[in-house]
Amino acid sequence: MEIFIELSVIICITVLIAGIMRLLKQPLIIGYILAGIIVSPYFLNIVQSTETLKVFSQIGIALLLFIIGLSLSPKVIKEVGKVSLITGMGQIIFTSLFGFLISRLLGFSVIISLYIGLALAFSSTIIIMKLLSDKKDMEKLYGKISIGFLLVQDLVVIIILMIISSFSGNLSLENLSLGNILSGIFLIGAFILISIYVLPSLSKFFAKSQEFLFLFSIAWGLGLAALFYHLGFSMEIGALVAGIALSMSPYHYEISSKMRPLRDFFIILFFILLGSQMVFGNIGQLIFPAIIFSLFILIGNPLIVMTLMGLLGYKKKIGFQAGFTVAQISEFSLILIALGVSVGHLTNEILSLVTLVGLITISGSTYLMLYSGKMYPYFSKYLSVFERKEIKKDGKIKKKYEAILFGYNRIGFSVLMSLKKIKKNYLVVDFNPDTISDLTKFRIPCLYGDIDDMEFLAELPLEKIQLAISTIPDFETNFLLIESVRIVNPKAIIIVRAHSIEDALKLYRKGASYVLTPHFLGGEYIAKMVKELDTDKKEYKEEKEKHIKTLKKMLARGQEHPEVEKN
Repeated sequence: MEIFIELSVIICITVLIAGIMRLLKQPLIIGYILAGIIVSPYFLNIVQSTETLKVFSQIGIALLLFIIGLSLSPKVIKEVGKVSLITGMGQIIFTSLFGFLISRLLGFSVIISLYIGLALAFSSTIIIMKLLSDKKDMEKLYGKISIGFLLVQDLVVIIILMIISSFSGNLSLENLSLGNILSGIFLIGAFILISIYVLPSLSKFFAKSQEFLFLFSIAWGLGLAALFYHLGFSMEIGALVAGIALSMSPYHYEISSKMRPLRDFFIILFFILLGSQMVFGNIGQLIFPAIIFSLFILIGNPLIVMTLMGLLGYKKKIGFQAGFTVAQISEFSLILIALGVSVGHLTNEILSLVTLVGLITISGSTYLMLYSGKMYPYFSKYLSVFERKEIKKDGKIKKKYEAILFGYNRIGFSVLMSLKKIKKNYLVVDFNPDTISDLTKFRIPCLYGDIDDMEFLAELPLEKIQLAISTIPDFETNFLLIESVRIVNPKAIIIVRAHSIEDALKLYRKGASYVLTPHFLGGEYIAKMVKELDTDKKEYKEEKEKHIKTLKKMLARGQEHPEVEKN
């Protein structure tokens, strides 16, 4: 009964601290760690059943990695795209390298510096996805690229965890167990084969009962974690492999949604335990390196990303916003260091140091991400160094266009088809260099440019157009476009996009001819279709065939947009 009372008190304190973090617009993970510090022996000294909390936290880590694995299907490399893969890997390599060098300059040993360098390289999946969702930026270009970063980092984590679990004793090449690595590769290969040939049939059987599917998911995830641990690997590897094996199941989204509440509870206990184990005896010695590492993450990481994206041909604003998404360390960083402590490579002082860096960077990056759009105008003139001087323009501005489409995406594809049908002389403007390259292949008139750039916008023949259509979801961008067009061309038809009713009304007042609201139009279209077709199966079949034909065309033009799970 004592553990029940102890756990209840800890959870109640955590709720209070998390509530304060909520008011401060901070991620709740900070509240969990602070709650752990408060209940630690240094303050209230409530944590007595440390071993029990360790078991709960291990379950939380296993469930977290299991759900991460569910989103890492073999198609993930294709989904993240070239820019996410190159920039993601580049950021990991450069951050690890600079983090290692800074650690050595601060006097840490080679082994500790390796761990710290790797820990600084990963960004928080949970925090970035949550903030992008709150800002409604998941569909923006920088948001999609950032999600790609996360997927690349998750893949790298798998490899690093496997390597660390393959060392016995001290971290050195002599102690690297080649047999363990080969056994791990064999096990992973075996479970991939099982996931392809066995699990589909089993999952259909389990899916007939929601409770049975939930129970099977827990057994599969924790069972494989335990098996890998028993065979000499870390349970983290087993949990990841379990998730990846189920990622090809048609029920993996359902499994993930069912497992998430269970994961959230146990992972909270991991962060509480992490906070309770922080060592404050030599806090004075930890402050200086913690500040140095935090400044490197908050400033250095964005600079690395902006440099890499600039070299790939992206505009400075995209690099600026994407850069701030990696300005914090990850929950995986803490798991990695905790694993190093458990296998004897690191001490609790290093865990305290990295946890302190986590608290600082997670707090700081939250505000950087939330206000990156408002900060950009103040830094814009200093960021030109991160933008290639000779940006390729796969198109030339003619003297006259009847229609200009700003933003080629899923909506833009359909609009383009309509412009072709009404035989309008059109131009597509987009600020994604990969999109411009694709359009050029199909000989579609296009121009690389950012309409947030007033100089670029002034170059366009806006005074001659009959129709301006923007599928860009950013409110400020569309507001600027309407203003610029109306000044030189009061009679033009302007169609823009908005996410909310309030934004749509503001754009109408500014002078938009029509505001596209995708979330509401979907319901309107279905209502209209039901009204016109009633229950005529033949009519629905024709609609289905037309829709399939359109989807195939979109797929052929590279318009596939895979769902990315919110881990």
